Amino acid sequence: MLDHPGYAPELLALSAVEALGPAAAAWARRLRQRYPEADGDGLARLAGRRFVRQAGVGGATAALAGAFAPVVELAAVLWTQANLVLHLAAAYGRDPADPERAVELLVLAQVHPDEASARSALAAARAADGPGEQPGPRAAEAAWRLAAPLAAQAGGWLALRWASRLLPGAALVTAAVGDSAAVERLASRAVAAYRPPRPRA
Repeated sequence: MLDHPGYAPELLALSAVEALGPAAAAWARRLRQRYPEADGDGLARLAGRRFVRQAGVGGATAALAGAFAPVVELAAVLWTQANLVLHLAAAYGRDPADPERAVELLVLAQVHPDEASARSALAAARAADGPGEQPGPRAAEAAWRLAAPLAAQAGGWLALRWASRLLPGAALVTAAVGDSAAVERLASRAVAAYRPPRPRA
């Protein structure tokens, strides 16, 4: 990723699938063995609750990082979002370790507008080799795409820092609530994408 910062979102998505996918598959397998009557929706609810809660904890923890809070929060949000999407894929019977999940992750996280552009960017990221690229417009664009989940909160960080001087703990609560809400919205998009169509009566 340091050699090719312009492909940071794509390389992170591929790494997330490789690193987190097997654990998500094992989680779904374990729950299906323990609760054979559980359906995809039931497993999805469990995953959603787990990662919405983690997002809240991650947001509150990030708020304690002071000047580095936006960077820490971005890392926590990206990790939680990747884990959530892969667990929801596993809940609905998709292989969370399949590289195709990286395409879906980029689209569901709204880094790319559609699967075709995500697939094209992933192919370019896989093909990138050699000494790498100089930091420049592509790297800046990649950083912006990575930060998209927090773009709406960027202006709020200054207000939070000011408010936290008047109301200790305000930053923790606001970051926790904001990150939980962002992960809930992602969960809704992922469930809509992964849930099989219901048969018509």
